[in-house]
Amino acid sequence: MPSSFHNLPQDWRIKTLGECLKYEQPTKYIVKNTQYSNEYEIPVLTAGKSFLLGYTNDTENIFTQIPVIIFDDFTTDSKFVDFHFKVKSSAMKILHATEIADIKFVFYFMQIIQHRSDTHKRYWISEYAKLPIPLPPLETQKLIVEKLENAFAHIDKAIYHLNQVSTDIPRLKALAPLCL
Repeated sequence: MPSSFHNLPQDWRIKTLGECLKYEQPTKYIVKNTQYSNEYEIPVLTAGKSFLLGYTNDTENIFTQIPVIIFDDFTTDSKFVDFHFKVKSSAMKILHATEIADIKFVFYFMQIIQHRSDTHKRYWISEYAKLPIPLPPLETQKLIVEKLENAFAHIDKAIYHLNQVSTDIPRLKALAPLCL
């Protein structure tokens, strides 16, 4: 058990990511036509950095059991998805929460995992699913997610206002000599 997990509240448990998330192979959701267009409605996703590859008119086998986490099996990048989609390749896992876990809680935890993925291999089954996670009761997980999302909303609002001020500064500096 990692040393940072020693002083957990009494009702928290150490579980593995594999106990919190069950995986599904995306094979049946792979897009057939890669001629994407913004005129189409179904997003095509990858778990990698680009995330949204485009939109398809392929309406067969759209993934609809949301929310899920898509996990790039080679890079360990992950994305939270709460809309219907198709995928580009089978080099990912679609992760569903088990009955003990809130999917967003586990997703947020996954974002702070530091894991080397410098060899070309699939990581979910061999390593990632075995990683420990401190897991509070389900209601506490939901409360933590709510608090995180409130904090993120405040941060987004602050960034918006900072950007507004940043765009106003040059204009105000130009006006300053006129006010003297």
